[in-house]
Amino acid sequence: MSVQMWTYILVGLTFSIYIGIAIWARAGSTKEFYIAGGGVSPLANGMATAADWMSAASFISMAGIISFSGYDGSVYLMGWTGGYVLLALLLAPYLRKFGKFTVPDFIGDRYYSNTARIVAVICALIVSFTYVAGQMRGVGLVFSRFLEVEINTGVIIGMVIVLFYAVL
Repeated sequence: MSVQMWTYILVGLTFSIYIGIAIWARAGSTKEFYIAGGGVSPLANGMATAADWMSAASFISMAGIISFSGYDGSVYLMGWTGGYVLLALLLAPYLRKFGKFTVPDFIGDRYYSNTARIVAVICALIVSFTYVAGQMRGVGLVFSRFLEVEINTGVIIGMVIVLFYAVL
């Protein structure tokens, strides 16, 4: 068998395992969906946050901006990392203690203001769309190389897979 066929088999097997895990561990409530029912240790939660930082959007965008801007681009890397540290230290513990699942819910209830909640929603949407754009570009790049298709087709394939796992 060729290397390409072995690659397809291994990736298909990996996806099958992930699908099995998703079906076995599906969430039955909002608490289980957002915070795994409170059963995740702080260490595992920190590792998940670190894994999110080390995503395709981070690697591709940070490597690109440093190669494009040179040494001056490293400022963005420090800001990106500093933002995660600030999130982990200043906001994440209070979300759990306050019993909220999203930042806009926490901000709105903490400051007794629907205006603050709306501002937090707008900020979260802007950040999320910016992040997802980079992430989807990375997914499209991986699938375009792996499946030997155009990058736009790779993005669509990646989006369908992400949607499928989210539905599970």
